[in-house]
Amino acid sequence: MRDFAALFTALDQSTRTSVKVSALAEYFETASEPDRLWTIAILSGRRPKRTVTTTLLRAWAAEKAGIPLWLFEEAYPVVGDLAETIALVLPEGDKSSNRSLSEWIDIIRSLSAVEEGDRKRAIFEAWDSLGQTERLVFNKLITGGFRVGVSQKLMTRALSQATGVDEAELAHRLMGDWSPDTVTFENLVLTRDPEADLSKPYPFYLAYALEEDPGALGALKDWQAEWKWDGIRGQVILRGGQYFVWSRGEELMTDRFPELSVLKDFLPEGVVLDGELLAWDHEAEAPLPFNDLQKRIGRKTVPKKLLQEAPVVLLAYDLLEKDGNDLRGQPMAERRAALETLAKSVPEHVPLKVAPVLQAGDWHGLAAQREASREARAEGLMLKRLSSPYLSGRKKGDWWKWKVDPLTFDAVMIYAQAGHGRRATLFTDYTFAVWHDETLVPVTKAYSGLTDAEFKEITSWVKKNTIDRFGPVRSVPGELVFEIAFEGIAESPRHKSGVALRFPRMVRWRRDKPAAEADTLEGLRALL
Repeated sequence: MRDFAALFTALDQSTRTSVKVSALAEYFETASEPDRLWTIAILSGRRPKRTVTTTLLRAWAAEKAGIPLWLFEEAYPVVGDLAETIALVLPEGDKSSNRSLSEWIDIIRSLSAVEEGDRKRAIFEAWDSLGQTERLVFNKLITGGFRVGVSQKLMTRALSQATGVDEAELAHRLMGDWSPDTVTFENLVLTRDPEADLSKPYPFYLAYALEEDPGALGALKDWQAEWKWDGIRGQVILRGGQYFVWSRGEELMTDRFPELSVLKDFLPEGVVLDGELLAWDHEAEAPLPFNDLQKRIGRKTVPKKLLQEAPVVLLAYDLLEKDGNDLRGQPMAERRAALETLAKSVPEHVPLKVAPVLQAGDWHGLAAQREASREARAEGLMLKRLSSPYLSGRKKGDWWKWKVDPLTFDAVMIYAQAGHGRRATLFTDYTFAVWHDETLVPVTKAYSGLTDAEFKEITSWVKKNTIDRFGPVRSVPGELVFEIAFEGIAESPRHKSGVALRFPRMVRWRRDKPAAEADTLEGLRALL
């Protein structure tokens, strides 16, 4: 645990990529195999599940520190992180421990099966035997919220340096449905297992946002333009007589899209398709709103009624594997041609479509099509260089997302809450409302888009103008107006306003506008 805590410190205290990769590589060269395996799991999002509630941890930490709970609760938002708050308030321990990372994780995972009193004793014993940084790491692990400033890409690069295994090959091996309970370090990292590869997706290729004139990309003839759809990015895999559906977040979602099982009847073995999963309006031949698809995301099984209301299709735009052969090194143009040929064998009733390629004489003509994106129920355009291979992760140069400008409206702030981390002392999380029948109705929350100076000024105003408190939330007079940007709007019976916004954020503080001139709920609903 000491070595892992030292690694955490090195990763947390540096912003330099080279320093982080070097620290990780050195750790992977010297740590035990169980600890290496758990470190890979943790840094790729496979953290141990929470075994103790945060309510209990706060109470136990206050008791152990000999302070009243209210004082701990006051300290928590100032520090901004529960694990760090606990580590700071606890007295120095009187024991020591040489347990490894994997041994501590075994203890943490075992706590879910014991009585509350035994859990408390085990955690007190851990706090007594760990140093402050080790406690911090332990607390982060036990809350199920361990995060550190390093991407899976950097971790994979460091692992490649430590083992000599090709980075791209490692990225593929680390994909899929595995955990330290189901695989060894040897089998996961050092040995290719063809059987285990059956369900594995490829690392996704991600695009950068285009913020310059697209003409700077060169001749339009060298690029392929598609709509940027608002769905779930996914890969559909057909191998070994089975089909698998993976989201970009490496979540296996096969059971949520049973209609895609029919692809096994019409596509050959050894096929991997990359595309967008969309709820589809078959009459209009267009996507349904994302809100319709969202109803299916959180379900392990989908009822028949929902299958009928929100049927899903895969709008494929890339072919990564054919006949078991990896096509990612081939140019985009060749992969696209192979995809179109493959799709010709699929009948119209099968939920597979090929994303259309947009045609234009020049960049100006393509820009005009981009302006019509919302009419096509898209978010903008994707630009892909025809000569580009399919790479891993976010790379600049060959794939760009050229989104339309967001929708905006003016709203009044009615609630404020303190932020987290470095913004824990500032009120940065706001609830916004619009007018409806001379009443302000809350419509959305937002916490980004302003400068630190503006957040400080608003924090001072909130403290002076608080009307009421609801835990960490403060009610304030409806006086400050902000311009809010968002990507889409949908009906939502779960919200008082009846609408839900996609990706809301603050654009600017409208000091020039009185609250009476903010927008109305009717105006927002007109955008539906």
